Amino acid sequence: MSDTQARTRKRGIAFKLSLLILTSTTLIFLAAFGYNYLESRSLVLKYVEQNADSLTLATAQRIEKILRGVAAAPRYLASSLEFMNCSRPELLKQIENMVKLDPDIFGSTAAFEPYAYDSRSFYFAPYYYQVKDQMKFSWLGGKDYNYHRWDWYLLPRKLERPVWSEPYFDKGGGNIVMSTFSVPFYRNVKGRRTFTGVVTADMSLERLKDIVSKVALYRTGYAFLISKKGVFVTHPNKDWIMRGSIFSVADAAGDPELRRIGTDMVQGGKGFVALPVHFTGNKAWMYYAPLPSAGWSIGVVIPEAELFEDIRNLGWIVLVIGIAGFVFLFFVVVSISNTITGPLRKLAGTAAEIAKGSLDAALPEKKSADEVGDLTESFENMRRALKEYIANLKETTAAKERMESELKIAHTIQMSFLPKRFPPFPEKEEFDIYAMLVPAREVGGDLYDFFLLDDDTLFFSVGDVSGKGVPAALFMAASKIAMKGSMSRDTDLSETLGKVNRELCVDNEATMFVTVFCGTLNFKTGELHYSNAGHNPPLLLRPGKDPEWLPLPEGLFLGVFEDSAYKTVSTQINPGDTLLLYTDGVTEAMNREGQAYSDERLFGLAGKKAGVSPETLVRDVVQSVHEYAGEEPQSDDITLLVLQYKGSSKI
Repeated sequence: MSDTQARTRKRGIAFKLSLLILTSTTLIFLAAFGYNYLESRSLVLKYVEQNADSLTLATAQRIEKILRGVAAAPRYLASSLEFMNCSRPELLKQIENMVKLDPDIFGSTAAFEPYAYDSRSFYFAPYYYQVKDQMKFSWLGGKDYNYHRWDWYLLPRKLERPVWSEPYFDKGGGNIVMSTFSVPFYRNVKGRRTFTGVVTADMSLERLKDIVSKVALYRTGYAFLISKKGVFVTHPNKDWIMRGSIFSVADAAGDPELRRIGTDMVQGGKGFVALPVHFTGNKAWMYYAPLPSAGWSIGVVIPEAELFEDIRNLGWIVLVIGIAGFVFLFFVVVSISNTITGPLRKLAGTAAEIAKGSLDAALPEKKSADEVGDLTESFENMRRALKEYIANLKETTAAKERMESELKIAHTIQMSFLPKRFPPFPEKEEFDIYAMLVPAREVGGDLYDFFLLDDDTLFFSVGDVSGKGVPAALFMAASKIAMKGSMSRDTDLSETLGKVNRELCVDNEATMFVTVFCGTLNFKTGELHYSNAGHNPPLLLRPGKDPEWLPLPEGLFLGVFEDSAYKTVSTQINPGDTLLLYTDGVTEAMNREGQAYSDERLFGLAGKKAGVSPETLVRDVVQSVHEYAGEEPQSDDITLLVLQYKGSSKI
C-alpha cells in the first residue's frame, strides 16, 4: 500500500467515524428538539385552555349575572299582576321604576291581551325606555306594530314560561337591536287560569358588546356571542352581526366540522377546539361555553400564530445554537478520530479478510499490552466464537420472533371473541351494560359475553377458566363458542349449561374446567333468570339500599363431570338496579403483604358506587384493584361485567 493510499485510507476512516458520531449526535438533538417542541406545544395548549376556560367562564358568569338581574324585575311585576289589579298610574309607575333602577334594562312594558286591561282597548302596552339617560315613553300597538304577533309576545304565551327572545331590531318600539326577556302572567277568569299578557325587560345588545369586546387573549384574540339559533350577537366582523350565523358560515365554506362545533355551542356544550382557516382568516383555537339563562354561547378565539410564537422563537434560537455546536463538535471529532485511527491501520489491514466474511483469516501477532493489543486478542477470540455464535443467534432469534408474533396474534384473536363496542345496543334505552377484561398475560382464560336473544331479552355471562396462558385461552374460546351456540330464546339456562358441560368434557385430557355465571334479562318487565356453574356470586346494587349478594343455585364448574346438573333461578329486578359480575382475579388480587383484595372490600366499594353508570363502576373497581395491588404483578385475569336496568321506555 503506497503512502498516498495510506493517507487516503486514514482520512476515510476519520471521516466515517466523524460522520457516524455527528450523525448520531444530530439525530439525538433533533429527537430531543422535536420532543421538546411537541411537549411545549402541548403544555402551551393546556395552559391556554385553562386560561381561556377561566376567562370565558368569568365572562359568561358576568353576562349571566346581568341576564339574571334583568330577568328578576319582570318576574316580580308579572307575579304581582296575577294577584292584583293596578290602576293605570300605578302600573305605569312600576314599569318606569323598573327601567330607572336597573341600568342594564333598556326598556320595559306590560303588554296585555286584547281588552284584558281595558275593555275599550284592543292594544294596551305602556312602554318606558331610556335613551342617553333620558326616560322615554310610548304606547305600543297599532296597525304598524301589532305586538301580539311579535316573538317576544308569542313565545312565552305558547311555551307558558319566561323566554329570552332571539336578538332583533325593535322597529316601532325601542328602535335598537335588543333581546327581550318576557314573563307571561295569568288571571282567574270564570274559574279558569287564563293567559292575560306578558311583562318584558329589553336589554340593548350594545351593553353585551361592551362586555364581550373587553375579552381578549394575546394581541388579537377576541370573543363573540351567538344566539340559541347560532346567529352572531356580537363579533368583530360587523357584517356577520344579526345577518349571519355560524351555520351559514359553515355551509358557505362546506365545512361539516364548523357546523358540528356550532351545533355543540347552541346545545349548551363547552370545549377547546381548532378553528378552520376560513372562519378567522388564519389558523386559530377557540374555547366556548354556554350562557344557560338565554340559551346563548360565548366563544373566545386565540390566533395560533400568537399562541406558539414564543415556542417558534425559542426553536430558532435552539436551532442556531445546535448548528454552532455541530460545527464545533465536527472539528473536535475529526481531530480525535485522526489520532485514534493511526494505530488501528495495521489491525484494519490484517482484519480486512474477516470484515469481508472470511472467518479463517489469521490476525497479526499481538505486540503490545495496550488497547490495540487487547483489541487484537479480542478479534482472535471473536473469530473463533463467531461461527458458532452466528448459527446459534439465527436459530434463537427466529424462535423468539416466532413466539412473540404468535402470542400477539393469539391476544388479538382472543380479544376479538369478546364484545368491545360500547354502548353495544344504543337503540335500547331500557338497560346499560359495560364489560372489561384485563389479562394477566398476553392471553388469558377469563371470558364475558352478551347478546340479544330477541327484541325483549338480553343474555349475559361471565366465566373463568382454570389455569393461564395459551391453554386457558383456547379453552376459553371453546367455552364461549359452545355457550353462544347452545343458547336461544326457547332454551332454559340450566339446559344450556348442561349441554356446554357435556361438550367440554369430551376429550378433555388436561382436565381443564371453567366456572360460569349466566343470565337472561327481560328488559321490558325486569324479569331476571340466572344459573351458575361454580362461579362467584354477583352483587346486586339497589338505589338507597345496601348491596347484597345474589343467591346462587347449586352447580359444579363445566368440563369435568358429564352428569353435572344445573338449576335456573328467577327473580324480579326494578328500574335503577345494577348487577356486578366479576371473576376471582378481582377479589384475589394480592398486595405486597400477600393479602387478598377480598369480597368485603369489593362489597364496600360497590356500596359507595350505587347509581353510577356501568362504565364508571367497572373502571372504578379496576382502578381500586390496581391501587390495592400497587407494584405487585397481576397474578390472575381481571374481568368485570356490569348490567344496569333502567326500565321500559314505553308508557
